[in-house]
Amino acid sequence: MTQFRLSVEVQGLGEARLLSEELAGLLAPPPLATTLFEEPGAAGWRFDAYFANRPAEDDLALALTGLLGRLAAFRLEPVPDENWVAVSQAALPPVIAGRFIVHGSHDRARVGARRNAIEIDAGEAFGTAHHATTLGCLLAVDRLAASLRARQILDLGTGSGVLAIAAAHTWPTAGVTASDADPVAVAVARENIRRNRLGWRIRTVNAAGLAHGTLRRRGPFDLVIANILAGPLLRLAPAVRHATARRGTVVLSGILAEQAAQVTAAYCAHGFRLKRRQLLSGWAVLTLERRA
Repeated sequence: MTQFRLSVEVQGLGEARLLSEELAGLLAPPPLATTLFEEPGAAGWRFDAYFANRPAEDDLALALTGLLGRLAAFRLEPVPDENWVAVSQAALPPVIAGRFIVHGSHDRARVGARRNAIEIDAGEAFGTAHHATTLGCLLAVDRLAASLRARQILDLGTGSGVLAIAAAHTWPTAGVTASDADPVAVAVARENIRRNRLGWRIRTVNAAGLAHGTLRRRGPFDLVIANILAGPLLRLAPAVRHATARRGTVVLSGILAEQAAQVTAAYCAHGFRLKRRQLLSGWAVLTLERRA
């Protein structure tokens, strides 16, 4: 099966990262994977995106112009079918987020056996820490380490499992549960958890929402981390309140900056108070506490 590659030469790393973080949100369907490459020459960087079906060139031109403020030259060409998600992630450098360093298996030797190193090969699941939503959650977990006592933690919509692994590192005596509605993501998370030698600490669950029996039995949770999207977060507000212990903390991400006020209002209406809002590259990470 033929796939299609979009290639754009950009003016510096800043533009390359902007396309990597924002282009997917402007295209339907979004790309399967994206890559950044430093190249010799005037531009210096190349951004590639891979699609299962040929996107409309007018849509690409409109999206690129909207993000870059100019019509960037681009190429769209067919390429052989491969797992471009895995290929793209193999080129990603490590990410430092507070106490954590998140890296792929290709950087295992370079990173070494550091205490808070997290090895993630996301495969077909979301979560390598390169996106602002995951990075923001890791920074929130890092900040909470000094003040939060957690016995039970839930990573809701775990994706690659990176946030569950970070939580297990941070609270070594806590029980950690990682759930996702996508069985592929659960399988990827389980493999990453095993790779990080935390299989005995983290329970993985294939579940949509919070109604699964395992989640009910392991709750209420002292910390709920939910890096999903604003729409599901709004729908889940009553269930998240029920699943969160009194004085418990929730970290919400996957929220565009302009959606933060609506999500905050919904959770405050269900018994939470906002403790911190962090903005990263147009995305908001909300840390809230459930009132008694």
